Amino acid sequence: MNIQELLIKTEQLSASNVERKKHLQKIKIIQNLYFQGPKTNTEICEQFNISSPTSIRLLNQLIDEGWVKKNGRGKSAGGRKPDLYRLEGNSFYVMGIQLERSRIKMAIFDNHNKKVAQFEDLFQIESDNGLVDHIYAEATKLMKDSGINLDKLLGIGVSMPGLVSSEEGKNFTYFIKEEESESLEEILKRKFNKPIFILNDAKSACLAESNFGLANNRQNVLVISMDWGIGLGVIIDGKVYQGSSGFAGEFGHIPLVDDGLLCHCGKRGCLETVASGLALTRMAQEGILAGESTSLSQLSKKELENLQPGKIIEAANMGDQFSINILSKVGINLGKGLAILIQLFNPELIILEGKFAKAQQFITIPIQQSINTYCMAQLREKTKISLSNLGEDSVLLGSVATVMENIFGNQIAMINKS
Repeated sequence: MNIQELLIKTEQLSASNVERKKHLQKIKIIQNLYFQGPKTNTEICEQFNISSPTSIRLLNQLIDEGWVKKNGRGKSAGGRKPDLYRLEGNSFYVMGIQLERSRIKMAIFDNHNKKVAQFEDLFQIESDNGLVDHIYAEATKLMKDSGINLDKLLGIGVSMPGLVSSEEGKNFTYFIKEEESESLEEILKRKFNKPIFILNDAKSACLAESNFGLANNRQNVLVISMDWGIGLGVIIDGKVYQGSSGFAGEFGHIPLVDDGLLCHCGKRGCLETVASGLALTRMAQEGILAGESTSLSQLSKKELENLQPGKIIEAANMGDQFSINILSKVGINLGKGLAILIQLFNPELIILEGKFAKAQQFITIPIQQSINTYCMAQLREKTKISLSNLGEDSVLLGSVATVMENIFGNQIAMINKS
């Protein structure tokens, strides 16, 4: 059975209640094995409140259909260890596309979340020159070069900065020339002829942490994405919080500095003007031009104009005191903002992800010092600050996760309503 045969269509809902219920249980098992990994029959029974004979029958059918296989043994308190069931390899694929301020990344992941193909290139998201066509051309080439069966491509998730409404499929920050009568999501769906889901990059990172990272099985977590800007993902009671319009988490644009610098959002003194990749590079450029002693002063004029936050972080990790100092300033300012969030949300964990995570103690120590200064002791003592362990693919993994959540969630909702 291929992925197209698994996903039930509206016209197929006339099947008997027994058949619909069985199909629903299979969908839920596949979804659970994807997000949670291998499970024993007992764990599946407990998860879905079904009997052991029913679970075994469903698992055997999924094995016969090529979706599931036995894979090793689970833990046992005594006696024979139980079989572990996991998804069969290469059952389906999902593509993730990540648009950054000056770069585009895309990758294809298999149903075990292993990357099977990837592409990366420079591209200005502010440009109105054929962004959609560029995405389509490079994604089509990547799929062709990967050699996978396109019938097995479940869908495509696209993450990007800015005010993104996943419900409307639109980005309200960055102008897309082609997006006049149709939403960006509709245009891409028409071009690819595949399900497309777009979301804000910080929400994407939050989804990845919730499903695959440190926030998995946690109830109240904040995920701070630090790159050129600052993004916030909020997990409340185990669910990613979106807000009424899907814009919750615009943390970088809270006013922090009276009569501060002009932010690209149009307001002055936003947190991003003093605690972001943009702020870090501005501080570095100003310091270098003022004659500060730093290894970065060896950069050419062109390299200095195109300075990236990663270059400064790399210098700090090599012991450059100037870079360490400006990272500390950014961390102290970010800590002030986080102190506000801690007192609003009382989280158990704050995860720092993105390029700044590579700064390690040079960013976490000043953040913690600032939180200690500005946050109530009773709240800060209950909050742990951690660096993400998902690496550079966290946003791509979140894009993939949103495809899986939406497609299987829509299937379950459609069957339940029938």
